[in-house]
Amino acid sequence: MTTLVYREEALLLDHPDLSSHVVAGRSMHGGFHPDGTYQPPRALVRVPALQAWEAVLRERGGAPLDAEASLLGGARLPTVEQSRVLLRHGLGQTFWNSLTITGKIEARGRLLAEVQFPELQPHIVDDISQMAIGHLGKGLLKAHGWDEGGIGQPGDGTAGAHDQMWFAARDLAFGADAYPDVDPPENIARPEVGRRWMPEVPAQVEGLLSLLMNLLVIEFRAEIGFAASQDILRSPELFTDRRAAAEEAAEIIGRIRDDEEIHVSSLRLYLGECAAVTFHTVDGGTIAGQALIDRFWSGLVQWATVDQPAIAAQQQRELLQARVMAHPDGATIWKEFVAAA
Repeated sequence: MTTLVYREEALLLDHPDLSSHVVAGRSMHGGFHPDGTYQPPRALVRVPALQAWEAVLRERGGAPLDAEASLLGGARLPTVEQSRVLLRHGLGQTFWNSLTITGKIEARGRLLAEVQFPELQPHIVDDISQMAIGHLGKGLLKAHGWDEGGIGQPGDGTAGAHDQMWFAARDLAFGADAYPDVDPPENIARPEVGRRWMPEVPAQVEGLLSLLMNLLVIEFRAEIGFAASQDILRSPELFTDRRAAAEEAAEIIGRIRDDEEIHVSSLRLYLGECAAVTFHTVDGGTIAGQALIDRFWSGLVQWATVDQPAIAAQQQRELLQARVMAHPDGATIWKEFVAAA
């Protein structure tokens, strides 16, 4: 019989006997099997458990949330070819900033391992002890957070997670301190931030469901950006004096993408399970989880695919134009940049 209940310690276990994952002398999470394939961290039990929970969900007639990264397809600024234009003209700060900001945003994900989230069982009619959502606070969100920002703090030998992997990839491609440090821009929040989309359930329950859906959108947006970063790093005409290092940087991002596949599949599973159960309402009644998920997800998708990209593109365009025009050949480069869109 398939096991569906797991201890936290089990869900955090790594595969044994892996070769160490070391980049430029820095220890990173995960490791390598004897055949050289990369193994994401904390996946020995976690991945089979997620697969088992998904199988049971499908047997009950449910399914993981039907969504994938193509949902966020469309124009990005700069495009891969526009980034190549900038780099060919020695304007590497935009790509440097992108890699740095991505690493710092990944580091923020460690909060998933630090915050005490509400237990869902008291708010759900169904027994969720044998579901993934019954294990969110029993290792699953902690594993996700550790993947993003590490177990410890930078410098203590335990923090080689996605944040440090991004910084390592950046330094391989550009060399350390090629440009000034940069912090992520302020978040572009939805205009209706603070609005209750699920007033039928307690605010802390809505907060958790909202978090899971927003995390999934972030993962989708990241997947598109990660693929673009690999394409840029693998461009043979770029980083010609550090070609091998740039290829290694692309490989590191590929390992991050392997890790993130676990995050995407798990988030889709959590939301599929939430849609398949019945929630208690604050007025003593009940409501189908599907209604709650559909209502919030539709509004989030509208923002993430239509409203937010237009705002972000305009902000980025203004910043990039100012940066390009500061170059002695700025007008020519900008014309080439626009043509590459």
